[in-house]
Amino acid sequence: MTYCVAMRLEQGLVFAADSRTNAGVDQIATFRKLHTFPVSGERLVVLLSAGNLATTQSVVSLLRMRLDSDRPNLNGVGSLYDVAAIVGATSREVRQRDAGQTQGSVDFGSSFIVGGQIRGEAPRLFLVYPEGNFIECTADTPYFQIGETKYGKPIIDRVVEYRTSLDDGIKCALLSIDSTLRSNLSVGLPLDVLKYPRDSFDDHLHYDVDEHHQGFRALGEAWSQALRGAFQAMPDMQW
Repeated sequence: MTYCVAMRLEQGLVFAADSRTNAGVDQIATFRKLHTFPVSGERLVVLLSAGNLATTQSVVSLLRMRLDSDRPNLNGVGSLYDVAAIVGATSREVRQRDAGQTQGSVDFGSSFIVGGQIRGEAPRLFLVYPEGNFIECTADTPYFQIGETKYGKPIIDRVVEYRTSLDDGIKCALLSIDSTLRSNLSVGLPLDVLKYPRDSFDDHLHYDVDEHHQGFRALGEAWSQALRGAFQAMPDMQW
């Protein structure tokens, strides 16, 4: 399993993802789930993936292989909407190809978060479903999650709004992942974190967070202490 979260905020975009895959207690491995497709000064496309690992790897590989081809590709379209459509079509293509070669009840489904900015339009964020269709993020609901979403959702719902700063968005995304790490062993370090300021058109603010990252450890411990303090300060129930 995995957990990925992305936010579309007034100042830009935030992306965060874990890197654990789990096919059973003795088949745990690390695979990155945050992929970038930059064209310096012109566009940045970011892809987060969750679901069947073979499907997601095939989709990402095909997207990269086709960047310089005559087929519709991520570098050749003029809007993030078209990028989301290409990702959805590629996901359907891989699912149909692999499902036709396999017997049994293997789930080939994968979900993607597609975000970034192409010069000439504002930053945008899309959620691509396993069927290949997709929806776009709005100012009213400025984030998407895929994977093991339930543990990290409450803090985002309480904290994040469209005018939240990028740094606060990253802090909230990391606390959301920290909550998930504590409750679900199928989500694990290291983490990929990307901050994208509006109109920057590059991916240089890309950070790696592993078990030795002092800032992440301090953030999680401070959050735990704050929660315990808030709980202790709560009035007792009157029956």
